[in-house]
Amino acid sequence: MKRSLKVLFIILLVSYRLQAQHEHTDSSPHHHSHYLEHLETPAHKLIFPSSTPDRIISNLTDDQAHTFAVNWRTDQYVSNGVVEVALATEGPEFLLGDIRRIKANSQKIENQNRNEALVKATYHSALVNNLQPNTTYVYRVGNGDKNDDYWSEWFQIKTAKTDKSEPFSFIYFGDAQNHIKSLWSRVIRSSYRKFPEIDFMLHAGDLVNDRDSNLEWGEWFYAGSFIHATVPSVMTPGNHEYRDGVLTSLWRPQFTLPENGPTEDLQETCFSIDYQDMKLISIDSEAFDESIESRNAQIEWLESVLKANTKKWTTIFTHYPVYSTAEGRDNWELREAIKPLIDKYGVDLVLQGHDHTYARGFPENKGQGLTVVKDIGTVYAVSVSGPKMYESKDQEWMVRRGEYIQLFQIITVSENSISYGAYTPIGTLYDSFKIIKKNGKKKLINMMPDTPTRLKEDFVKPE
Repeated sequence: MKRSLKVLFIILLVSYRLQAQHEHTDSSPHHHSHYLEHLETPAHKLIFPSSTPDRIISNLTDDQAHTFAVNWRTDQYVSNGVVEVALATEGPEFLLGDIRRIKANSQKIENQNRNEALVKATYHSALVNNLQPNTTYVYRVGNGDKNDDYWSEWFQIKTAKTDKSEPFSFIYFGDAQNHIKSLWSRVIRSSYRKFPEIDFMLHAGDLVNDRDSNLEWGEWFYAGSFIHATVPSVMTPGNHEYRDGVLTSLWRPQFTLPENGPTEDLQETCFSIDYQDMKLISIDSEAFDESIESRNAQIEWLESVLKANTKKWTTIFTHYPVYSTAEGRDNWELREAIKPLIDKYGVDLVLQGHDHTYARGFPENKGQGLTVVKDIGTVYAVSVSGPKMYESKDQEWMVRRGEYIQLFQIITVSENSISYGAYTPIGTLYDSFKIIKKNGKKKLINMMPDTPTRLKEDFVKPE
C-alpha cells in the first residue's frame, strides 16, 4: 500500500512539473516571461517589463487645456496599447457611463546598456484629446483586455486652465542623476507632499547618469511612481542623456514632448510650450555643445520663437548654465549665443542644472544685498535635486548660493507676478523671491530666509 502511494506521488509530481514547464514555455503573456534567467538579477523588477504596464508618465503637450500625453511600457508579448478615459466622478459611477478608448502607438524596442542585460519591451504612447479645460479626468492604460490584471490602476489628472489671469504652479528640479531610488525619491515625493496642487513638473536634464541604463530609468520611474502619471512632466536632456553626441534610445519612446523644434534631430528635446500666459522654451544644450549645425539651428529658432512671442512671461530651461557656479565649468559659447536674445526679448527666468550646487541671481548685479531691485532683467537659477554634490565659487551675479543641499523649487505664475521658493526635502525654505511686472516695468523682491549659506566644507572635511 505504501509503495503504491509512493508511486502515485511520483507520478503526480512529474505531471505537475511537466505542466509548470509547459506554462513557462507557452507563448501567451499570461504564462510567459522573457526573463526567467534574470530572476536573480538585483532590482530585476525595475529593469524588466511584464504584461502589466509600468513606467507610466503623463507629459505636457502644446495644448494642455484640451489634451495630455501618456506613455508606458510592457513586455513584447503585449503588442497593442489602449488608454481608457472618462470624466472623474465622486464614486465609481464613471464605470457605468461613457468610457472613451484611445489606441496607442506601440513600438518594440530592444536596448542593452553596458554592464546590463538585454531588455526587450514594447513602448506605448497616446495623445488623449478633446478634453475640457480645468476639468478632472480618470484614465488607465493597458492592452484592451477585459482582464484587469493587464491594466494599470485608474489615475486622476486635471487639464490646464485657459484664463490667462488665473495662477498656476510648477516644480523645477535640477539633476536627479545618481542614487535615484535611494536618495532622489524623497525629494520628488516631498515636493508633491508639500505642493500637491501643482500643475506640472519640470526637469532641467540629467534625469539619470547613464543614458540607456534600464536600472537607472527604472529607479527614476519608481521614485516618481504615481506622481509621474498624475502630474504632467516636461523635461530637457542633459549631457548624461547623451553619449558621444547620441541621445539615449529611450528618450522618445518613453516621453511624448512637443515636436515644434527647429530640426527633426531636435524634436522632443528643443521645443516651446504656451502655458496660459507663459512661453516655456527648452534648449537642448548638449546638442548645442556637440554640433555646430544644432547650435546654429537652435539660435535661429530661439530668436524666431521669442520674436513672435505674445505671452507676458517667458521662461527658458536648459541643462548647461548660462552662468556657471564654479571655475572650469563656464559655458561661454552658450552664453555668447543666447544671452543677447535673452536680453533683447526680456526673458524672465532661466532654469538650469548640471553644476550640482545651487545659485540664483542676475548678471551685472547692482542690487546685491537689497530687498527690492528695480528694473530687474533676467533671473538665472542653477539647482540640484539629487545627491551628487560639487563645490561652487561666490560670484557677482549670485544673490544666493548653496552647496551640499538637495532642493526643489516651487514657481507660481500669476497675472502680474512670479513667486519662487527653493525648498529642501525636509521642507526648509532656502531661497525665495518675487518678480512683479506691471506696465512694462519689472522689479524683484528678495525674500531670502535668515539662514546661513550652506557650504560643502561644513559637512565634508578635506582629506
